[in-house]
Amino acid sequence: MKNIKNISFFSFMLLMFSCVATKNYNPQKKYSPQQLQSDYTLLRNILEKKHPSLYWYTPKDSMDLYFDKYYSSIKDSMTEQQFGWKVMAPLTDKIHCGHSSFGRSAAYNNWATDKNFSSFPLFMKCWNDTMAVTANLNRKDSVLKKGTLITSINGLKIVDLTKVMFEYMTEDGYANNVNYLRLSNNFPYYHRNIFGISKTYAVTYLDSLGKEQRINLPVFNFSKDSSKKVKTGPVVKKVKKNNKERRQKKLQDMRSLAVDTINNTAVITLNAFSSGSLRKFYRQTFRYIKQAGITNVILDIRSNGGGRIRLSTLLTKYVSRVNFKVADTSFAVTKSLRPYSKYIKQSFINNLGLFFLTRKNNDGLYHFRHWERKIYKPKSGNHYAGKLYVLINGSTFSAAALFSNAVKGQPGIVLVGEETGGGWHGNNGILIPDIILPNTKLKVRLPLFRLVQYNHVPKDGRGIAPDIYVGTNYDALQKGVDKKMQVVMDMIRNK
Repeated sequence: MKNIKNISFFSFMLLMFSCVATKNYNPQKKYSPQQLQSDYTLLRNILEKKHPSLYWYTPKDSMDLYFDKYYSSIKDSMTEQQFGWKVMAPLTDKIHCGHSSFGRSAAYNNWATDKNFSSFPLFMKCWNDTMAVTANLNRKDSVLKKGTLITSINGLKIVDLTKVMFEYMTEDGYANNVNYLRLSNNFPYYHRNIFGISKTYAVTYLDSLGKEQRINLPVFNFSKDSSKKVKTGPVVKKVKKNNKERRQKKLQDMRSLAVDTINNTAVITLNAFSSGSLRKFYRQTFRYIKQAGITNVILDIRSNGGGRIRLSTLLTKYVSRVNFKVADTSFAVTKSLRPYSKYIKQSFINNLGLFFLTRKNNDGLYHFRHWERKIYKPKSGNHYAGKLYVLINGSTFSAAALFSNAVKGQPGIVLVGEETGGGWHGNNGILIPDIILPNTKLKVRLPLFRLVQYNHVPKDGRGIAPDIYVGTNYDALQKGVDKKMQVVMDMIRNK
């Protein structure tokens, strides 16, 4: 009982400290060049000694030039915002590792919660050399409606604009498909952080006749009084959901099963391999599919950024037609995070993992032999052997890319959509702690293992290619139609 009280008191003190730190956080605080250089030098040392793939896509001499270039750019004091986006973001992009991204300090994230920031006013769908408006925050603007094609912003043509913005966004190798989706999900966020805020934006677009026109858009500012506006109409009392309902909603957002009885088709949506009681979900889902005699399954992992390899592997066992492994190679370049342990979050647990899970090979690297040697067999109970359509795109990443690689090319399994964001040859991960820089408290993710895919393809920096390519369709975008799902359903009906 005494221990419980001590833990509760400790947790309370942590919470109080967090609240005080957030209350006192000043986003305008500037750090001296010496503080920034100290953080930067520490980060470089850790990456050079602990990152398994620092030179996988960028040769050492080139990476050294980048390190020196961004160090030299630290000439004046900077805020956390400036240091993060002017230095950390373009530096981590040069590694070409989707798991080596920078993040804001915990104090900043707490401070920014529920705050609204001025921004570029347009949300846009971005693909190839095209950007189309999906939402306009300036509601009084009746010109740039949903579907309007944008050709330039502040003098930068869309191709050049995309190229610049990609230099601040990480990806596996050169699989930039994930970055198109990041821009599509929150273009104002990236534009604000990369280019800053302008009072007005010079935007050129195509009118209804296909002619290029120009308009000056004012910056979007959230009204301070918007929350105080008088509401008209009947007052609808919000019904509070109990804990069970909230849990069910959370689970439904992470994974779901829908059944089309007319077409004898089940649609499984998996948005992560991290949580959501997936073992139970797999068991119940594939048992139902077998009992119902369903012969078509659509597996949607377009929003699946990965998670636990064991959960990805378990799903593979339910649908694979052949024996498989997770990796041909899986290794770390270090046995311990020392002497940098105090700068790395959860270093104790990660040091235990490195020590107990790896063994040094003749190549001098520390191999995670379980993933290299273990051969998995398809499940005997509730195994699904019917037609399987897997929907993929740039957000299909990490463990979801491992699954996609494992099932690609198997009889009766078809990958539909766009190139994955996760590397086809391989990627980095398994253990991914955060480096916490001591002065600015900025975070940089540090994957500890390189994982080369089972039956890997040559290293060309690309993601896993679909068997049937279905890219962004402008007409479908206008109508709000899921084109990839539509194509698959048409294939099932025609069959």
